[in-house]
Amino acid sequence: MEVQHIPDDELLSLFRNPDTKHSAFSKIVNKYKEKLYWHIRRMVIEHNDADDVLQNVFIKMWNGMAHFREESKLYTWLYRIASNESITHLQKIKKKRTFESNNDPANSLEDKIKADEYFDASKLEWKLQLAIQTLPEQQKLVFSLRYFDDMPYNEMSEVLGVSVGALKASYHHAAKKIEHYILNH
Repeated sequence: MEVQHIPDDELLSLFRNPDTKHSAFSKIVNKYKEKLYWHIRRMVIEHNDADDVLQNVFIKMWNGMAHFREESKLYTWLYRIASNESITHLQKIKKKRTFESNNDPANSLEDKIKADEYFDASKLEWKLQLAIQTLPEQQKLVFSLRYFDDMPYNEMSEVLGVSVGALKASYHHAAKKIEHYILNH
């Protein structure tokens, strides 16, 4: 059976069995690595950073699976870990830039996007990415989950631990900021 079609509860049972733990872990990684990678990548921008964060997500999953009580879905739990790890990574970068007091423009995420060999400022998709980078981390995360991952607000609420109303407001504000950026740049 293709790993995408194996139910999460079955994967969790296999993971809890010492004889099948390693193979179950590989199956979980294979099932979710692409979705999680792109979720992380939209937050941290650079491929190498996204790979590092994704690796941390799966290490945390491995270490925390014994404490996973299945009160939420497996993918919700993994998205929560990925979101938290992405925010932690972005905060480390911000602290590092502040600590170094280095005003090197190549350090900003916006400039990293512009430096991408495929960047074309006339394309709307690049303007969207630049606009997203102007958002605070929480709005960036909410916008990404809703716009790119098409995650329903109730699932987002489970992932982020924020009320549905607050998420809707955050998404609305993010969308307005993005619209303003695109229309004015």
